[in-house]
Amino acid sequence: MSNFRPSDRDTAFVCPPSVDEWLPQRHLARYVVEVVEGLDLSEMVKAYRGSGSASYHPAMLLALLIYG
Repeated sequence: MSNFRPSDRDTAFVCPPSVDEWLPQRHLARYVVEVVEGLDLSEMVKAYRGSGSASYHPAMLLALLIYG
């Protein structure tokens, strides 16, 4: 069982608007997320110790690093 913070890109927000309303369909950020979701990050997930408070999932952090 992992202790990652949940990330739900499909949830619409009242304020601010959802990511779908912010970004065009062919935006680079969408491409980065799609590529990272296709990667095998199982070794990174297994290396997580699970101590302390919930962490962000390695896929989210990697996508932010690549996009940034």
